[in-house]
Amino acid sequence: MFRTMSPSRRFVRFGAAALVAATVTAACSSSSSKSSSSSSGATGGSTTTTAAPVSGTLNGSGSTFQQAYDQQVISDFTSANPGATINYQGKGSGGGQTDLANQVSDFAGSDVAETAAQLPANKGGQILYFPIIAGPITVSFNLSGTTTLNLSAATIAKIFSLSVKTWDAPEIAQDNPGVKLPSTPITVVHRSDASGTTANFTAYLKAADPTDWTLGSGKTVQWSTGTQAGNGNAGVAQVIKGKDGAIGYVDYSDAKAAGLHWAKVKNQSGAFVDATLDGASKAVAAATVNADLTYNPINTSGADAYPITSPTYIITYAKYTDANKVALLKAFLSFILGSKGQADATAADFAPLSQDLDQKAVAQISQITAG
Repeated sequence: MFRTMSPSRRFVRFGAAALVAATVTAACSSSSSKSSSSSSGATGGSTTTTAAPVSGTLNGSGSTFQQAYDQQVISDFTSANPGATINYQGKGSGGGQTDLANQVSDFAGSDVAETAAQLPANKGGQILYFPIIAGPITVSFNLSGTTTLNLSAATIAKIFSLSVKTWDAPEIAQDNPGVKLPSTPITVVHRSDASGTTANFTAYLKAADPTDWTLGSGKTVQWSTGTQAGNGNAGVAQVIKGKDGAIGYVDYSDAKAAGLHWAKVKNQSGAFVDATLDGASKAVAAATVNADLTYNPINTSGADAYPITSPTYIITYAKYTDANKVALLKAFLSFILGSKGQADATAADFAPLSQDLDQKAVAQISQITAG
């Protein structure tokens, strides 16, 4: 029997239970089922070949940025492999990295790489980064009577550091000539957990306007008193939706699912660019991919590149003691990086990988071994 979330799951995850864990489970193995496994590539994912179904259990935790995608791809993978169970708990990138380091989980979802100081804490030894999808981080807002806004990096930095306090401030007006803005007080909403979305959003502010942004960057920062916090991307979206005058940073998928409005953001080329999957793909295309397959699409050049674009990864160990777990993990990664898994990205409102990056990630799967 197969158990997953209903077709409306992207809205259900705003409920308390869905915020605690996103778990998609399949049982009752079937010898006639087939799984999709990757070979060399087609656009938006490697081509798929038919492989024998795999079984067993994998536990993962971490990024809420990628959680909507995880729900979709886990559902499709376990449908093809009814003996497999993949559990994923959204608790923020920092929580996922900690779980993996302590071998509480088999893989971590993370929107940022581990720091050099973190690496020695990984009890399982060497780790590997598998890029899976990318997406925009929106600057979402709730302002009565206003549905469209332009915001430059300087204005965003001043808003989130509380030096701009009302919606009719001159800095916001300058970005939006001719728009009548109310004097409503601004309520800044941020993440309460250790978050890759926070790390990438603050990395953008640090890169784009280091003069006005003085809080630094990281999975957590010291937010000013008077701001509000939400748990996970969906939690931030809920707070924004319930408060007139609120503004916060939310991944595109969750912002869209919550029905939020978001601003166009001024990029390096001077254009105000909407948060779209195409804009995210253009940002990724302009980024340099490192040897470990991490990359930074934040504030990249390009006329149409969306400047607050986040990568997201599945982080694994290079070696596991359980050979069956290795087989299941390899099959799962192959599915994610295959044509069906990358098609799921768009269905869940994320940008798929470029063919080149996808093929590099596929080639790395062979580095996961049992021993």
